[in-house]
Amino acid sequence: MLIRSLFLALVLVFSAAAARAAGGIDLPVPRQTIQAGTEISHQDLIERSFPTRTAQQFAVSTNRGQLVGMVARRTLLPGQPVPISSVEKPVLVRRGEPARLVFREQGLMIIMQVEALQNGGAGNFVRVRNVDSGLVVSGRVQEDGTIRVEN
Repeated sequence: MLIRSLFLALVLVFSAAAARAAGGIDLPVPRQTIQAGTEISHQDLIERSFPTRTAQQFAVSTNRGQLVGMVARRTLLPGQPVPISSVEKPVLVRRGEPARLVFREQGLMIIMQVEALQNGGAGNFVRVRNVDSGLVVSGRVQEDGTIRVEN
């Protein structure tokens, strides 16, 4: 009985390895339904095997690093590969809301209140309007939600 169990375990291991060698790929998929606007965590994802052509034919996320910390743009279904276009960086700057603009050059730092003209996540360029002068400038959104302008 022990030999039979061991044999079955070996068959399962080798058949899984053969399936991978024959063109399978493990992709991260939602463990349960993820609603639009929800930030994706490591616990929300599991790995599931798909044919290699799935990742080649469709623009889907191929590793957890592409998904963790991102926000779902639409409802993501459990067990289904996640299209890259279905997630985005968390929005740190919202259109119409106040934001802080930071300008730094050679030890000089100027901080001013601005109104965001676009939504943006970390690393995105957004246009903002100076509340006092009405001047419109563009800057890059920083991780802390401030907008940095460079000369």
